[in-house]
Amino acid sequence: MSIKVGLVGTGTVGGGCIDIIQKHAEDFKRHYGIDLELAQVCSREPEQAEAHGVADIFTLDYMDIVNNPEIDVVIELIGGTRVAKDVVEKALQAGKNVVTANKALMATCGEELMDLAKAQGKDILFEASVGGGIPIIGPLKNQLISNEINNVMGIVNGTTNYMLTRISQGLSYDESLREAQAKGFAEADPTADVDGFDAAAKIAILASIAFNSRVVMDDVFTEGIRGITPLDLEAADSLGYCVKLLAIARRSSKGVDVRVHPTMLPKEHQLASVNGVDNAIFVVGDAVGETMFYGPGAGAGPAASAVMGDVLELARRLTLGVGPIVGCTCTDDLPISPKENLKTRYYVRFNVADRPGVLAAMTAVFAQHNVSVHSVMQRGTTCQENDTVNVIYITHVAKESDMQAVLADIAALEGVLYGEPALIRVER
Repeated sequence: MSIKVGLVGTGTVGGGCIDIIQKHAEDFKRHYGIDLELAQVCSREPEQAEAHGVADIFTLDYMDIVNNPEIDVVIELIGGTRVAKDVVEKALQAGKNVVTANKALMATCGEELMDLAKAQGKDILFEASVGGGIPIIGPLKNQLISNEINNVMGIVNGTTNYMLTRISQGLSYDESLREAQAKGFAEADPTADVDGFDAAAKIAILASIAFNSRVVMDDVFTEGIRGITPLDLEAADSLGYCVKLLAIARRSSKGVDVRVHPTMLPKEHQLASVNGVDNAIFVVGDAVGETMFYGPGAGAGPAASAVMGDVLELARRLTLGVGPIVGCTCTDDLPISPKENLKTRYYVRFNVADRPGVLAAMTAVFAQHNVSVHSVMQRGTTCQENDTVNVIYITHVAKESDMQAVLADIAALEGVLYGEPALIRVER
C-alpha cells in the first residue's frame, strides 16, 4: 500500500522533509513496510522545489493538494495562522490526515482543529511544534500518560538561549543579537524570539497536554530578554545562578500557573547547563519523578525529523488499517492563575542617584509593601556622567502584585531612579 504525501511549504523544514523522503524511502519500505511517496509539493518559491529535485510535482496552489484524491497525508509548514489554518481545515475537511510544525496555530486554534479532525475521523499531529528535534509531545501523550504531571518547564527557544549564553560571556544584548542573526539563529525581525512569544506558544501546547486542560497563548504571562545586561548575568553568577528564558507551567489546587520570562536558575539544576542553541524540557511526574528531554530545538534536520516521525506514524497506521490516534485529551477545565498571585523570589536592579538617603528611601518602599529583602549589593562603579550607581536587591519569597507595587513606588521617588529597573524572577 503506497501512502501519498502532499507538502505545503518548501522552506528550511520543508526542504529537510523532502531530503529525508528522498534519502530514506527505501529504508522505510525495508524496515517498516511503509511505502511513502511524495506526491505533490506546494510553495510560493518554485526555485526551492527545483533545488530539491521535485519541480515535476510542484504547484503554486495548495488547493491542488487538498483536492488531490490520491493524497493521504498533508504536511503544513508555511507558518503563521491565517493561510495555514485554511490549509489545515480544508485538508481535514477533504478527508486527509495532517501533520504540522505550526506552534502559533496549535497554541491559538488547537482545540478547534482537533475537534474538526475528530469529526472527520482523521488525525492532526504536531510533534515539531514545540521542541524541534526533541520528542516531547509523543512522550507526554503516550509514555508518560500513567503519571500525574504537575510541573513542566524548559528552555524552548534556541535564539534567546544562544544570546543569553553570549551575554554571559561579555557581549551586550545588541552584540549577541547581531551575532545570532549572522549565524542564522535569529530572524531579521527577532520579536517572536526575544520578546518570548515563540516560547509562550510552545508552553501553552505543553501545558494543555500535560495537565489535560486547554491553555492558549493568550493565557501565558510573557516577558522577553531585551532588558538583560552582562551586569545582571555577572551578578547572578556570583550568587550561584545562571539566567535562562524559561517557559514554566505548574498545576496546583488553584489552577494552572503558566508563564515565560527570564529566570535565575541554580547552577546545579539540570537546565542550567543547557547552553547555545540547544533546548531542554524538564518534566516531573508523580510516578517517574524528574525527567529531561534535551537536544537541538530548531534547524532543517531536527525539525524535519520530528515532522517525518509524525508522517511515518500516520503512514504505519494507514498501512495497518488502524483508526485515528487519540486526539485532544483536554478533558478538564482548570482556571489560569493570574500573574499577580505568583509567589517567588526576585532579583531587581536599579540605576539610582548616588547620594545619601536614596538606599534608605528605597528599602522603606520594600517594607511598606511587605516585601522582605534578603540582601542588597552595589554592582559596578559610580557613573560619573550622571552620578548614578547600580543597586541590586534580592528578596525573600514575595507576591508578584506586591513586587510590582514596589517598582511603581520607587519609580515615583523624585530624582532617584534612572531608566527602567531590571527584574528577574528566581527559581528555587
